[in-house]
Amino acid sequence: MVVFFLAILATGAFFQATQSRDRALGDAVDDIELVSAVVAAQLNDSITHSPDGSLLDTLAKTLPSRALASGRQLIISDASGVIVGMLPPDPISSDHPFKQTLYDRLGPAQPLTTFNEKAGVLRITLSDGEDAFATVRALRPPYGQIAIVHPVAGLLADWRSASFRSGFLLFATAFVLFAIASAYFWQSGRAAAAEMLYAKVHGRIDTALNRGRCGLWDWDLARGRIYWSESMYAMLGMQASSEFVSFGDINALVHPQDDDLSTLAELLAGAKVNAIDHVFRLRNVSGQWVWLRVRAELVRETYTGELYLVGIAVDITDEKVLAERTATADVRLSDAIEGISEAFVLWDADNRLVTCNSKFLRLHNLLPNSFPPGSRYSDVIAHATPTLVQTQVPLGEHPGTGARSYEAQLADGRWLQINERRTKDGGYVSVGTDITTLKLHEERLMDSERRLMATVADLRRSRQALETQAQELAELAERHMEKKAEAESANRAKSEFLANMSHELRTPLNAIIGFSELMCGEIFGPLGSPRYVGYAGDIKSSGESLLSLISDVLEMSRLESGRVRLERSIFPVEETILSAVEAVETQAAEKRQTLMTDTAAGCLVHADRPALEKVLNTILCNASKFTPEGGRITVRARNANGGLNIFVADNGIGIAPDAVRRLGRPFEQIDPALLNGMKGSGLGLAIVRSLLELHGGSLRIRSRVGEGTIVLAHLPAPKSPQLKPVRRQKVPV
Repeated sequence: MVVFFLAILATGAFFQATQSRDRALGDAVDDIELVSAVVAAQLNDSITHSPDGSLLDTLAKTLPSRALASGRQLIISDASGVIVGMLPPDPISSDHPFKQTLYDRLGPAQPLTTFNEKAGVLRITLSDGEDAFATVRALRPPYGQIAIVHPVAGLLADWRSASFRSGFLLFATAFVLFAIASAYFWQSGRAAAAEMLYAKVHGRIDTALNRGRCGLWDWDLARGRIYWSESMYAMLGMQASSEFVSFGDINALVHPQDDDLSTLAELLAGAKVNAIDHVFRLRNVSGQWVWLRVRAELVRETYTGELYLVGIAVDITDEKVLAERTATADVRLSDAIEGISEAFVLWDADNRLVTCNSKFLRLHNLLPNSFPPGSRYSDVIAHATPTLVQTQVPLGEHPGTGARSYEAQLADGRWLQINERRTKDGGYVSVGTDITTLKLHEERLMDSERRLMATVADLRRSRQALETQAQELAELAERHMEKKAEAESANRAKSEFLANMSHELRTPLNAIIGFSELMCGEIFGPLGSPRYVGYAGDIKSSGESLLSLISDVLEMSRLESGRVRLERSIFPVEETILSAVEAVETQAAEKRQTLMTDTAAGCLVHADRPALEKVLNTILCNASKFTPEGGRITVRARNANGGLNIFVADNGIGIAPDAVRRLGRPFEQIDPALLNGMKGSGLGLAIVRSLLELHGGSLRIRSRVGEGTIVLAHLPAPKSPQLKPVRRQKVPV
């Protein structure tokens, strides 16, 4: 602002000086014009009335002094233009005759000598290079012209003097303003530095107060207002709304059970105290109580005599909580010490009693509350009854740590384990534990240990016997594995032998069956006696039975040797059931048996079709074989969880429970001979079970003697059924 003001002031002074200069130049032009006219008129009059007189003397007498002020000069020339006189005289030309012409004096570029007063007052440059205002007037003969020359330097002398004074005043004003501004800025800088220092110190004090959970109080007792520091507001979680807090606002925050501030105010007002140390509670923003300890001193203002209470408030909530917790912990510790089953006593470094429990008092026959904490060890022991120790067993001593443990047997037979330990503060603690029960238990343990050692010895002997038996069992297992391998080898040899023999027997049997059929048909003529035809039929039926037996043996050997490969496909199971029913239809018709099929819709099977037909043929043949005349055989197919169930039920003679468990084993027969005197090979159900297990299925049989039998053949479900389901139907045969 000062620079801007000085700039405006300098600009105004510059414009004022410029205007003054222009005004001075304008006034000079008017003055030269007026003086030239007056001087020319006076000279012409002098020439007319006194042609022989001196014009210079006339001018010197008649011209006023201000006409030639500021370096103005009058130059008179004759008719030829030669200068004949100057006023005031030129010092240089006074020593020499006038030889210079007016034209040369005024300069070659000026038009004044040519046009005289018509040219007016012009600013020209003289022959010596000086800048000047000049005007020329014509005179009467014998004179030629008069010129008035006023140098610009002389013309502006007053203006320069005034401008110098104005500039000096401006400079002085600027200097004073600059000095004032410098002093102001210097003082402002000092004030800012002081303010910054004050803020820094104030911030550090607030930081220290905040860190120490303290607050500054400045209580104006006369006005009833209190100044709080920022840390005081922070302790209570409040925001400072004004610089001071009223006495009533603070007093309203005091806990009802504590002395309010009005009591302190009365004490201070009565000059009864000059310092306070007061503990009370204030409510913070969240409604919780904060314990404060205020320490303040009464200060009297020097000039006004007003009283102020200045001090600091410290947050002692943690100390109060810690004290409460310590008191609670002390009570709990006393209860815990009193509640333990051992005699407990604690001594400090000066051998003074710290605490003990009632068991320690009873052990030493001391009265309760007879020795408070702080009693000397010598006083306590002097009044105590010594304990009679029958036996003392040291358990270990550590002289470096001041620890000692030992066991003592009292006169009444009790045992105590006494542990003494040094504490960190130089005292020691002693704990006496009644270990009578432990001692008795220890004796029992010793006895048990002796019995256990005897038992261990017996176990060692038993272990040796078991190891011997284990070795024998291992040898037996090894021999069993060898025998099993031999049996499996023999079974494989048997299967191979049966397969080879079956193959060798089928060739002549086919010839016998074929020739017996030719003989029964008497293709090449009669055989003679009709009995031969019957004999040929017996030969044919016996050959077919033998061939069937050999085929079963061959099939069983192939299954046992694992040479059967299944060609699985997905197909409706109803077709296979109908095919199997048709295969036994003739046999059932001979015995007037009823065959029924009941197949659920969508029953598909994933199996080898010929193998499944053989399974069903075998089951149906057995059902027809063991069902009496006029009986009923039913075949049902149902989808079950995870597969297909095929049930073959009959109302035949039934099977005994112990015989059911043997069914499915090779060469196992239930009834040794049928009514016609024929018996089977015992391989049919064994082949059925093997084929079903080869499919991943199973065979189950339920039967009651005299009621009938139900055979269940279970096959796993197809993985990707693609055929349409078959409608459920019942087909009587």
